[in-house]
Amino acid sequence: MHKSWIVTTGFALALCVLAAGCSDSQPLSTREKGTGIGALLGAGTGAIIGAAVGHPAAGAAIGGAMGGVGGFAVGKSMQNQENANQQTQGQLQQQQQEIENQRQQIEQMKQQQETE
Repeated sequence: MHKSWIVTTGFALALCVLAAGCSDSQPLSTREKGTGIGALLGAGTGAIIGAAVGHPAAGAAIGGAMGGVGGFAVGKSMQNQENANQQTQGQLQQQQQEIENQRQQIEQMKQQQETE
């Protein structure tokens, strides 16, 4: 039993080192965050379930893979939504700028009519 907890702890530590080693100067995307969180949660849950049946490493590996796939899907969906929101925000800003330009043109036309 003690050996299985050492294996589980070692596996979890290896995952943490791997995740830290993969980081670079750029922030993680939503998809990458979702994949990482899903993999870590899946590995932890799998290790706990695997320990209950005597195979914590196998449980962690299977749980990590399944959690990573699920986290990827959720993260990708969230990132697509963020991209759509950014595009909508950009269009809104363009429309607000156009409205401001038209307002200025109307003011100029009013001033021209008053001077005529």
